[in-house]
Amino acid sequence: LLGAGMSGMLGVSLVLLIRKTTKLKDDAAMGIILSVFFGLGVSLIGMVQSLPQASAAGLESFIFGKTASMIESDFWMIASICLISTLLSVTCIKELTLLCFDENFASASGFNVVWLDLLLLLLVGAITIVGLQAVGLILIIAFLITPPAAARFWTNDLRQMLTISAFLGGVSGWVGSSISALLPRLPAGAVIVLVAAFVFVLSMLFGKTGGIVYRWQRHRRLSIKVSRQHILRAVFEILEKNLDSEKSILRNLPIRISDLQKHRSWSQKELLRQLKSAHGNGYVEFPEDGIVCLSEDGFGEAARVTRNHRLWELFLIRYADVAPSHVDRGADFVEHVLGPEIVRKLEDELRQPEIEPVVPPSPHTISISRLESERGDKK
Repeated sequence: LLGAGMSGMLGVSLVLLIRKTTKLKDDAAMGIILSVFFGLGVSLIGMVQSLPQASAAGLESFIFGKTASMIESDFWMIASICLISTLLSVTCIKELTLLCFDENFASASGFNVVWLDLLLLLLVGAITIVGLQAVGLILIIAFLITPPAAARFWTNDLRQMLTISAFLGGVSGWVGSSISALLPRLPAGAVIVLVAAFVFVLSMLFGKTGGIVYRWQRHRRLSIKVSRQHILRAVFEILEKNLDSEKSILRNLPIRISDLQKHRSWSQKELLRQLKSAHGNGYVEFPEDGIVCLSEDGFGEAARVTRNHRLWELFLIRYADVAPSHVDRGADFVEHVLGPEIVRKLEDELRQPEIEPVVPPSPHTISISRLESERGDKK
């Protein structure tokens, strides 16, 4: 362990030296030092074993771990190093967080980045060294990385992630060592890492922040919301186009589904599916075959969605210098995520004391369907 500690600290120092004196990144520096030191270690083992009456001296246990050979003094040593590492991490959490997220800002703020970097690497090195006998050299690296990676799927807050990571690591170690003790000929280190990997897979699938299932559900809900709002806004715009004059009161009249399809260029199958979904949410009604009408809730929601869309269009025209003929598509991507606070800011920014309609007029020409054009020609 003393030799491992000395070589580990030497490796950490060389990694830091390469980082500070060259343009190489952390991963490249660690890859160079790890490969060189590993090659040197293998060469030294080969040289020692070639000597008369020489042996590997139990080095295989340090590579793959041998928890059963641990004694009470090993336990107290591991507990002491873990306690010291935890105290240093908690005490310097602000500085270490700043170092990890923005090293240049930390340096500009007056922090000694070199010493903070060295402290962080020394903590990693110390934990790696004391974990050699329990988990092994190769598996301790996986056990260091896997619990934090799993915790990342559950939260975006660093302090919560540290707590979750420590909990997942502790549970993985306890469950893995218990399985190894109950079943014969199962190495504890390998089982612990396998349990940690299983926890990582569960977190990757079901984590509430970045899990695959969570992101799929969120994406699906957003897609349904976007499609529903497109339907409502399209109906509202058709009702606007059917007004006799600008001063007429907008009424919730039935429209033909064929007009709605031409207005947004949806396929008939997709349109019927979206209308069915909107009907299930109570936003549209079907008075008769081929006719759709907004419900009371749907009419209010359609007015709100159209208003948010046009507020954002006006904002882009006034402050982003976007041409009115090109602003519709840009607003289409944003209108669905405008919260009440942003809408209030848009209202304050765009308020005109002399004209304050509930739904502002469209700043660009809304395309008229072919059927409506033919209807106008006949008139």
